[in-house]
Amino acid sequence: MDSTTLLIWGMVFGAIGLGFFTYGKKQKAVVPLSVGVALFVIPYIVPNVWMLVITGVVLVAIPYFVKI
Repeated sequence: MDSTTLLIWGMVFGAIGLGFFTYGKKQKAVVPLSVGVALFVIPYIVPNVWMLVITGVVLVAIPYFVKI
């Protein structure tokens, strides 16, 4: 159960990361680009489902609050 949930959340945050990465690359914006890369990598590093969800939500919120 835990590994399936971790896989699904990893896929969700990876898809969101792909959107941020694509947007950041086309607009030449550093913050969405780096958040997209981080959302790609985080599911491989974080072993706990709750930590993955919290980290992913924080990363998704960063481009809305940080404007560079």
